[in-house]
Amino acid sequence: MTFDNEERAALRSSVRDLLSKRSNSAAVRRAVTTEHGYDEALWATLCEQIGVAALAIPEKYDGVGASLLETHVVQEELGRTLTPSPMLGSAVLAAQALLLSGDDEACARLLPGIAAGSVAALCWAGPAGWSGFGVSAANCKLSGTASYVLGGEVADVLLVLTADGLFEVDPATDGVSRRRVPTMDPTRALSEVRFDDASARKLSSPTDLVEQLRAVMLTALSAEQVGAASSALEQTVEYAKSRKQFGRAIGSFQALKHRMADMYALVETARSMSYAAALSGTHEDAVIAKVYCSEALQQVAAEAIQLQGGIAITWEHDTQLYFKRAHGSAQLFGQPREFLPGLAEAAGL
Repeated sequence: MTFDNEERAALRSSVRDLLSKRSNSAAVRRAVTTEHGYDEALWATLCEQIGVAALAIPEKYDGVGASLLETHVVQEELGRTLTPSPMLGSAVLAAQALLLSGDDEACARLLPGIAAGSVAALCWAGPAGWSGFGVSAANCKLSGTASYVLGGEVADVLLVLTADGLFEVDPATDGVSRRRVPTMDPTRALSEVRFDDASARKLSSPTDLVEQLRAVMLTALSAEQVGAASSALEQTVEYAKSRKQFGRAIGSFQALKHRMADMYALVETARSMSYAAALSGTHEDAVIAKVYCSEALQQVAAEAIQLQGGIAITWEHDTQLYFKRAHGSAQLFGQPREFLPGLAEAAGL
């Protein structure tokens, strides 16, 4: 499937080159131990030199005026290195929530900051996940707890999705408290944001905002999963070429060749699913990409551990980070099994 044109190929090369220099294994491990959970200097460079946060933001809001296809390229490259960043939570979820809301005043006020790299967070899920809302609204007052918020503890502005629409909240408002929560995947910081009768500004929003936003976030997540799966496969192949047993590289053994071929097939079919969702922009394709890419990354990461032996699960080895990202991202925005009944119905099953 053709996806990269000349401009996207150049963007991919620029992002990959920067990440190879600034986001290697040691840098990622340092970043996850910082207060904010990501390398702020690297994020600033990505925004200032490449403009990653501004890609899908229109020029009238100080953005680049590209599209979500360019954002997809960046997400894939960030997934390859497991680079912690506000890209998914701020530049994708929060920015697209504003754009899809159709609230021109809010977009003009908030999007230039997001395009420049300031962090915004979208509060949505309750403790049970993204099938419902964690926060309720009454007379522009918010109450409840938003769970699994990307960047919620460091955001400069909070956007809150409720059954009554979209709201904007200043994190310094009375009644707002937030905290970073422990996660299985150390490269993905999540937070909990609590609202106790907190004042909010209601933004305009279409009735299908949730469905539109879900399509965007599932597709963006699938790009990241494809990047991670591709990198896990590459690392496994390199190990198989260098590790020797019985005087031969283990990659020359037919049984292992077949297993790595199966991994390759999973990665490439996942890539096709993700690219198809990005190109079509439909909710159905996004759900298919979410389900397939989640399961593909989990299988590839598990095989990578098996083929690299016991050392791959140790803290010192990077493969365990890909394994944790695989299982963490599979849960993000809804478990794959939650989407299967809808897909079966759409297929007439």
